[in-house]
Amino acid sequence: MKFKEEIVETEKIHKSKFEDQIKEHQERTEKAMQMGGKRKLDALREKGILNARERINYLFDPGTFTESGLYATSFRREKRESSPADGKIAGFGNIEGRKASVIANDFTVMGASSSKTNSRKVSHIKEVSKTRGIPIVFLGESTGARMPDVMGAESMGGASSPTQYKRMREAPWASAVLGNCFGSSAWYASMSDFNVMKKGAIMAVSSPRLASLATREEVDPETLGGWKMHSEITGMADVVVDTDEEAIEAVKRFLSYLPSNHNELPPVAKVPEGSEEASEKILDLIPESKKSIYDVRKVIKSVVDADSYFELKPKFGKTMVTALSRLNGQSVGIIANNPLMKGGAIDADACDKVVSFLVLCDSYNIPLVFLVDQPGFLIGIEAEKKRMPGKVMNWMNAISLCTVPKISIILRKSYGQAFLNMGGGGNAHEVAAWWTGDISFMDPASAVGVVYGINEKEEPEKFQEKLNEMKKDTSAYDMAAVYGAQAVIDPRETRNYLIEMLEIHKLRLSNGIGEHLMRTWPTNY
Repeated sequence: MKFKEEIVETEKIHKSKFEDQIKEHQERTEKAMQMGGKRKLDALREKGILNARERINYLFDPGTFTESGLYATSFRREKRESSPADGKIAGFGNIEGRKASVIANDFTVMGASSSKTNSRKVSHIKEVSKTRGIPIVFLGESTGARMPDVMGAESMGGASSPTQYKRMREAPWASAVLGNCFGSSAWYASMSDFNVMKKGAIMAVSSPRLASLATREEVDPETLGGWKMHSEITGMADVVVDTDEEAIEAVKRFLSYLPSNHNELPPVAKVPEGSEEASEKILDLIPESKKSIYDVRKVIKSVVDADSYFELKPKFGKTMVTALSRLNGQSVGIIANNPLMKGGAIDADACDKVVSFLVLCDSYNIPLVFLVDQPGFLIGIEAEKKRMPGKVMNWMNAISLCTVPKISIILRKSYGQAFLNMGGGGNAHEVAAWWTGDISFMDPASAVGVVYGINEKEEPEKFQEKLNEMKKDTSAYDMAAVYGAQAVIDPRETRNYLIEMLEIHKLRLSNGIGEHLMRTWPTNY
């Protein structure tokens, strides 16, 4: 009994001894958690917009967030009381049971502008992510650099580290553009492996106001850096959504296909029931006439695991499709020509799109599947203005540097240099062709015009005679005869063929890990 009384007395002493510190800690914590204040938070809520802490809670599994830098404030003493967490909330948590880090811009505090203190926060999270092998999620919304903190030679001279924007792809980066993103939030979005953009958000080097001052013209925010600009013209938005919640769900879905770092394999998912059934109806998706168009995305969905299709940059470079999917539960990257757009002719934007995707998959040990149906690269003056030869060779350089398994299937036509870019000529580890395959240096009809100068409308009979000559030895079986294709398959066999080939070509000697020869490839184009 005496022992219990001594414990109670000791607790009273301790409580009395630390009462001031406990109270101060509680007050400081509550103040930091209030962010920019009730008025600003209420205004966001009325608009249906999540605040930075709500976004983090939506991102991470419940109860797993550990904050880093809650008590950080502006380095300027006069601003300390008005800068909780210094406008950038950072820390660590779990996404579907896997560890990840986050940097969320709190626009309610000084416009989430970048400063000395919160830049240290960002640097620390990036360093932990790199050295401990966990992904980073950037929830972007900021006004850019904080004025007047950055004004003057003294500030600029010591503003950043020479490695501040260095990327070696040790761990995945995913970003969400959720509001006005100028300065650093735009930089990190453009450097990320994946970038989702909410409609109404703006991403640009600087604000419309500053752009207007510089150009002396009125600048429309949407035209400067809205979702249409970045999903259709620049290609810097991989996915476009309507809400904060949809953006964060897209980030989580993207990360579900990737490993936590480049020294791990992607996670394996359960194969949904019925995944085999769609491939049995694949012939219904393909027109019998080679001149008819179709949507290759429907073909892809009939081959991969049910509900696993996740397309990136669907509105950019639309003659090519790039998508993350799963085959037998394993992550794969799909690169496919889409005859629905320009007949599948590959343009300059499509080249950039494919190279970016090659770098992503090779960096994170994701095997590649090429589905080929293309008449060649788009030619003409506009193509040359966009540096088409360089883009074609960038693609060739990238595919030759890929060390993950590459499986190529020729669905219909495959002509010219693009035959090589799409995995032919030994650029894939395994090549198969559907019995609808047609392979040659050029579309036979075009070759007749080039070689003989014959116009089909003017000399139809002669044109047909020469066309028949040009069509000789271009079939899938002709390709297989010289072992340019290792198999000719029924389209309905595509799913099973791919699953078997990906199993055969696993990187067993390196435990599934590639060489990552493109880990320093530029993070944008």
